[in-house]
This record gives sequence, C-alpha cells and structure tokens, in this order.
Amino acid sequence: MANEQAKAIFITGGASGIGRAVAQRFAREDWLVGLADVDAKGLKESAALLPEGCASTHVMDVRDPDGWHEELTLFTQRTGRLDVLFNNAGIALGGPFAQTGLDDLERIIAINFTGVVLGARIGHAFLKDTPGSCLLNTASAAALYGTSGGAIYSATKFAVRGLTEALDGEWAADAIKVRSLMPSFIDTPLLDKSVTGSNEQVRDRVKAAGLEFTPVEEVADTAWRAVHDNGLHHVVGKTARRLKFASRWMPGKLRKMARRQL
Repeated sequence: MANEQAKAIFITGGASGIGRAVAQRFAREDWLVGLADVDAKGLKESAALLPEGCASTHVMDVRDPDGWHEELTLFTQRTGRLDVLFNNAGIALGGPFAQTGLDDLERIIAINFTGVVLGARIGHAFLKDTPGSCLLNTASAAALYGTSGGAIYSATKFAVRGLTEALDGEWAADAIKVRSLMPSFIDTPLLDKSVTGSNEQVRDRVKAAGLEFTPVEEVADTAWRAVHDNGLHHVVGKTARRLKFASRWMPGKLRKMARRQL
C-alpha cells in the first residue's frame, strides 16, 4: 500500500507543452513529479523548471510495454505511491486522410491510442495501490466531433474518450477515478507539424480559420481541477466549449462546416 508522504503524479509527454505545464502546476502543490518522454533533452529542461528534488525523469516510449513497467516501478519505488497517471503523450497529424501515408497512420494510432491503452493497463496495479487515485487522459476537442482535415487524429482522440468513459465505470470499484482533458488549440510544439500534402504548419491552419490559442497554463489548471472534482470530461478553451455545444445542439451545421473545411 502507498505510504503517507507527498502525493505523486507520473506524466507522459513531459518534455514540453501540456505535460511540462501540468508538472509545474502540480509541483506548486508540493507533489512529486515523474516526467516521461522520448526527448531526454526536453525532460532535463522540464525538470530544471521544478523545485529541487521534486522531479525524476524517465526516458521511455509509450509504445513499449517493458518501458512502462520499468519506469512506473522506478518512480513508485521513489515515491511509495501513484496518485495520478497522466496519459498525455501524443502527436498531431493533419491533412487529407486519403493522402496520408500508411506509416504515418500507424504511428499516430500507436502513440495517441495504443500508448494510452498501455499506460492504463500497466498503470492500473500501481493506481489501485493508492486509494483515491486518478487516471487522467489527454483527449482533445477533436473528440467532440470528427475533424475534417484531421481524421486520424480525431479518431484516436475519440478512442481515448471512449476508453476514459469505459474505465470510469470499470475502475470505480477499485477507487480509481478516470478523467479526460479536451483542450482546443493549445500553443505547443504540436502545432509546428506540417499538414500532409501542404507546406503549411498546423499552426497556420488554425490562424487562417480565425481560431484562438488557449494558454497552456489554462490546461494545467483544468488538469488540477479534473483530478479533484467529479466531472468526467473537461473541455478547455473557447473553441472546445463552442464545439461541445454545437455537437449536441447543431450537428447538422457542423457537418456543413466540415464539408467546406478542406
């Protein structure tokens, strides 16, 4: 069983963006933080922003089950507990689905969904040993309605949403909460990826559409609330809130917009 010491959160995708911001937010509350990513340099930069002795770094690929076992074991040996597992690692991919390479399709599915599945499955035993723990998954506003021009990304985030809902039911008996974040466009390195079949970056498409960038700190604050309240899905940003409303009350309008998007 977990001991009575500082609470602990393990964060994938901790080398930048949302993962880094959430690490800073929880560290301010005196939590111990495990930062995991394939980017060793970025992990060191994230750890340097946290209080001394607060963080440990874990170079791992979320697609590797052995990596999950090893790094969660090392982290919990240090902390004695796992209060939150933040399944956050992900990549962006935009452009016409029919022009997207098969390797790219397989990669985004493996990182955005299989990585989350592995984290949940392997992390369950560690979370169960800490009563009142939480599995927090990064989904997306793209999980509210299928995104034209981002079909495979949207599909992976719908899958994360579905897994979150299913496990929230299954794991209640184990005293494990399961929650998701559904942010809209966040100003992180994910937006610097090129759109398939175009010289544009995802960031350029967002600007051209007149959509806003939500500060990453807002996502971090929402992550803190998600871990501590009873809500299942937590939308973040004006675009996400508008999309949530429209997907429920104006799905026909969204269909028309999607057909004009590309």
